[in-house]
Amino acid sequence: MAPQTAPNQVTLPASLLLDSGETLAGVTIAYESYGSLSAAKDNAILVCHALTGDQYLASTHPLTGKPGWWERMVGPDKPIDTDRFFVICANVIGSCMGTTGPASPTADGQPYAMRFPVITIRDMVRGLVGLLDGLGIAQLHAVVGGSMGGMQALSLAANFPDRAARVLAIATTARHSAQNIAFHEVGRQAIMADPAWADGDYYAQAQRPIAGLAVARMAAHITYLSEAGLTEKFGRRLQDKADGSAGAKSFGFDADFQVESYLRYQGSGFTRRFDANSYLYITRAMDYFDLAEEHGGQLAKAFAGTAARFCLVSFDSDWLYPTAESRHVVHALNAAGAAVSFVELSAPFGHDSFLLDVPALDRVVKGFLE
Repeated sequence: MAPQTAPNQVTLPASLLLDSGETLAGVTIAYESYGSLSAAKDNAILVCHALTGDQYLASTHPLTGKPGWWERMVGPDKPIDTDRFFVICANVIGSCMGTTGPASPTADGQPYAMRFPVITIRDMVRGLVGLLDGLGIAQLHAVVGGSMGGMQALSLAANFPDRAARVLAIATTARHSAQNIAFHEVGRQAIMADPAWADGDYYAQAQRPIAGLAVARMAAHITYLSEAGLTEKFGRRLQDKADGSAGAKSFGFDADFQVESYLRYQGSGFTRRFDANSYLYITRAMDYFDLAEEHGGQLAKAFAGTAARFCLVSFDSDWLYPTAESRHVVHALNAAGAAVSFVELSAPFGHDSFLLDVPALDRVVKGFLE
């Protein structure tokens, strides 16, 4: 499915005041859109991407050549139907696919690198609202997101309550747990321990911190899967030899097990499309996310007076953002008097279930948006 929009980048007219107190000027937001915006501009759906995602949710990725990350969900006659809706997906601030981030040039012509200000989920949402303003969209039919995308959806609902009539948050949380932060810190330390990281100033160097970034991706990817799914897919099976012979232990540190080979493949592929510094900044933004803290320490206050309809979806095999996290948000929405529905779906894929073939999710998404 080809993206249908021009142009694919907008520069925000005003500087963004960030939660840190710093300002970010000349912010460029890269996005893709699908379908047609109605004359009344009332059929727009904003889809927010996860940590390692980007704007290519339903079109071929220009670097990898792979299909969009939610192509099964977005398109004509699909749950998010582009024959009815104008669907927008933007690369978040701090990322590396065209939106302003650590790799972007500053006024001196050099990349920001670690001069880039630390950002938050709310800062990302400020950038998205700036994009909507630029497109002339006062209110979305819906904002939709899974994982970090769900954080953005909830943040938009809390901080810009008039901008979305519906809020669909999937496999997400209102704040990061200590365990979530711990896994992210392992990834950040892997990147910063790579000699090629060079304190973040690696853009002009021949070597990039790909080894550290690959390890960060491997550690994170484990959290996206379920133990049952890993056992079913790989178990303790050994990797077949290059000559096609049956696997055998090497009595060394090659990828003897299939699961080891899988993780190495995931890590290696990730380094070809993502920036290490962006990984540092975005994971830090997720760790700082605490919607209750932003609203006086009570999550219900974040949604006080909202007129939006909400739908929360969790998966029974997701141990990264388990069902209890979604229930916590639902209870807060109930306390705020909001219209909210909730469903826990059964799927064997862990946190990544929202990206994979779960027909029950298709039905929930389609029903809620209609």
